[in-house]
Amino acid sequence: MSDVVAMRARRLVAKFSEAPLPTARGTFRAVVFRENEGGAEHLAMVLGDVRGESVPVRLHSECLTSEVLGSLKCDCRAQLDRALDHIAARGRGVLVYLRQEGRGIGLGNKIRAYALQAEGADTYEANRLLGFPDDLRRYDVAAEVLRALGVRSVALITNNPQKIAELESAGIPVRRRVRLPSPVNRHNAGYLRAKRERTGHLIELEPAAQAG
Repeated sequence: MSDVVAMRARRLVAKFSEAPLPTARGTFRAVVFRENEGGAEHLAMVLGDVRGESVPVRLHSECLTSEVLGSLKCDCRAQLDRALDHIAARGRGVLVYLRQEGRGIGLGNKIRAYALQAEGADTYEANRLLGFPDDLRRYDVAAEVLRALGVRSVALITNNPQKIAELESAGIPVRRRVRLPSPVNRHNAGYLRAKRERTGHLIELEPAAQAG
């Protein structure tokens, strides 16, 4: 049995709840999926009819420090906002919000990593000093969410080539990549540089920010 077939057979998540959610960008369907093991909940923000091919999709991992508290250490909030803007402008798409803070190490360890970064480690070195790999995130759950919504292939809004590879290996074809320029500031410049140099992120910095 192939990995994809085995994954589908064991069903990683089940739909738990759904409701319309009015936002500044329009009314989305908020659909919560709960993992069958562990009970972690993930949210799909769905706009329009997403059954079919080449659906605009963003796989977005939780970042409380940026998205709620306004941290300038990363570009996560900007990526979230711009992905939702892209979906809203097309009137169709899915943002899968995955509950895997700090590239999967959790909020407490993320703050521990920030302390190490303040002492000079980059984002990957800090993870390793804490005994973690570079990235613990997984996207098989996201693939199952997309299948449950009727998505057959995607136009993936991402700078991360690993997301493309993992989504395709989980059985969701990526028809094209939608680039997502990143705003740079003095607090996140090293973080963005490390992502480009260490893990091949296809990050394009905003021209105005680069000039500054």
